[in-house]
Amino acid sequence: MAALSSYISSLVLIRQENKHALMRLRLPSIDPGIRRRPISGVKAAANLATNWDAWKPDQGSKAPSLSDIIWPSAGAFAAMAVLGKMDQALAKKGVSMTIAPLGAVCAVLFATPSTPGARKYNIFMAQMGCAAIGVLAFSFLGPGWLARSTALSASLAFMIYFRAIHPPAASLPLLFIDGAKFHQLKFWYVLFPGAAGCLLLCLIQEVVCYLKDNVKF
Repeated sequence: MAALSSYISSLVLIRQENKHALMRLRLPSIDPGIRRRPISGVKAAANLATNWDAWKPDQGSKAPSLSDIIWPSAGAFAAMAVLGKMDQALAKKGVSMTIAPLGAVCAVLFATPSTPGARKYNIFMAQMGCAAIGVLAFSFLGPGWLARSTALSASLAFMIYFRAIHPPAASLPLLFIDGAKFHQLKFWYVLFPGAAGCLLLCLIQEVVCYLKDNVKF
């Protein structure tokens, strides 16, 4: 019996040792600090959703009131009406105050008066500088794609250097180069019709801003 008990005890001890040996055999652990790379399809879908958000209106902003819509629209109407009346007086001289860039200026001044593009310094510095660049480009390069390309790139460099970003002004050089009726103005184009028109629009903007702040409906 003693021999049998000793034999059984030996078997149990061997079994336990084998069990401990198997438990020590583990697969290499994965570092928890290593994150899985996102699946390319999921990442592409996320980028697509982000890009799509840029095409949607700002959900965080509240809907504009009726007065916030009416007064800027009325200001744009008044601005174009006054410019149109001035055109009638200037018709004999073959020039016009109603130019396309002033329509863009109206949108900036009346719809987004708090943006950098609506600052008075930006408006007049950019309008006069870009107009002068257009006259110079036409004088040295004549009409054509080279003059337009040079004038536009120089206008952007001018606005960036002087910190006077006003997008509508970038169209003034192109307007002068392609508009034969403006060539007779030469460097008077720096003041007329762009800068002169902007002065009128800024005066109307002051009235519009006052009405929008004080007369609400």
